[in-house]
Amino acid sequence: MKNLLYNLVKIWMKANLHLYYGKIKVSGLENVPKDKPVLFLPNHQSALLDVLLIATDCNRKPWFLTRSDVFKSKTLISIFNFFQMIPIYRIRDGRDSLKNNQAVFDRCSELLIQKEALLMFPEANHNLKRRVRPLSKGFTRILFNTLDKAPDTDIMIVPIGINYRDAVGFPDKVALYFDRPIAINGMYNPADEKGSVDKIKEAVSSRLKTLTTHIENEETYDDIVQKLKARGVDYLNPKEVNAALQNLSSLDKTAGSGSKVLAGIGKGVFTLLNFPMLLLWRTFGKPKVWEPEFMGTLRFAFALLTYPIYYGIVFGIAANIWNPLAGLAVTVSLFVFNWFYTKWGSA
Repeated sequence: MKNLLYNLVKIWMKANLHLYYGKIKVSGLENVPKDKPVLFLPNHQSALLDVLLIATDCNRKPWFLTRSDVFKSKTLISIFNFFQMIPIYRIRDGRDSLKNNQAVFDRCSELLIQKEALLMFPEANHNLKRRVRPLSKGFTRILFNTLDKAPDTDIMIVPIGINYRDAVGFPDKVALYFDRPIAINGMYNPADEKGSVDKIKEAVSSRLKTLTTHIENEETYDDIVQKLKARGVDYLNPKEVNAALQNLSSLDKTAGSGSKVLAGIGKGVFTLLNFPMLLLWRTFGKPKVWEPEFMGTLRFAFALLTYPIYYGIVFGIAANIWNPLAGLAVTVSLFVFNWFYTKWGSA
């Protein structure tokens, strides 16, 4: 029964993600082992949306290591347990809380020994900048802890590149790239733990830098982003963007004035038809976004909760003015227009 409910929620969430995003491109799923313990290691930009996108498309049922400060009530803990979320403690949670992590690592090791899948963010924080940040060694502690307990465990690391066209804006598109698995057994030397940590971190970091856009120079970061934006690069294709970064002067503009005009018209019609919802979001939702990395997550949650009500109100008003069939036609027409705008408004 629990698996059935989990799968139903997964299907429902995946459908809503495809309604929210103009495009979700997923590549490399054939690289995900189906019968081995797996540790998914993605880059981290857009808070909870990163988790949802991977969870609904990774061909496994992963456990998630989640910042402990969100486990604030018994109700939330029950919900998080249902979705296989495990709290991980950070220095900002209090130095004394870090001692709880050993129990967390032990639990993760048991899951890997049982050939389960785990997901954690090796950068240990989120940031909208299009670059791979230095990796924390936390994920290596889980790997080494597992191999110390069961040396023959055939653990596979699967790096994942998450690429948003515009993680803060709407409508948006996203591409996920699942890389070839990295076998850990031959990379861990108990006699040289530091060397093993450095070796594995470098292997994962170098892979991530090919799976997502990586702007190495932080001092000129803003200038480089402006050049890429002016030339209309496709952030859904990190291989192409990273190649272009080697020679910015070779890039040509791709966005014409005609496409901008059409986009402006589409946005105007969308704003008119959805004005009550946009007003509600900008008045009560958007001001509560405490970090830009949470903008997409909170906008998605807002749409998920409120748009069924909005469509119901539209149906009720139209049906009252004309008849139920006309009400249904108006509601379906609004839904279809919003869907088309989401698909092509971010082109």
